[in-house]
Amino acid sequence: MAHGSGHKPYPRCSLHPQTQGKIERWHQTLKNRILLENYYLPGDLEAQIAAFVAHYNHLRYHEAIANLTPADVYFGRGQTILLERERIKRQTIQNRRLIHRGKAAKHQSTDAPDPLRDFATICLN
Repeated sequence: MAHGSGHKPYPRCSLHPQTQGKIERWHQTLKNRILLENYYLPGDLEAQIAAFVAHYNHLRYHEAIANLTPADVYFGRGQTILLERERIKRQTIQNRRLIHRGKAAKHQSTDAPDPLRDFATICLN
């Protein structure tokens, strides 16, 4: 399969810890999640594993792939999602700046009364 897809095979050491690091970490996460409950029927265990795999691939965001789901990356939606996030971020920053400027302008226009100015106004009139 590797030859047909244009990927070059690379040598692996079968007992080397880093060789299977990602899949081993995935198995550890699966085990930790599955061992939280008791399963009395094989079908219950299989359903829980299927639910975990669906959650892991379609709902859980992964920091290593820019906080996307593996399904987003696999189906080519990653770049579109990242661009939309960037657009929302810029729009949010712009809205916050407008709100901040509005509050600053409002604060400047409603200065506290100046007693000296008020006294001068009363004395001169």
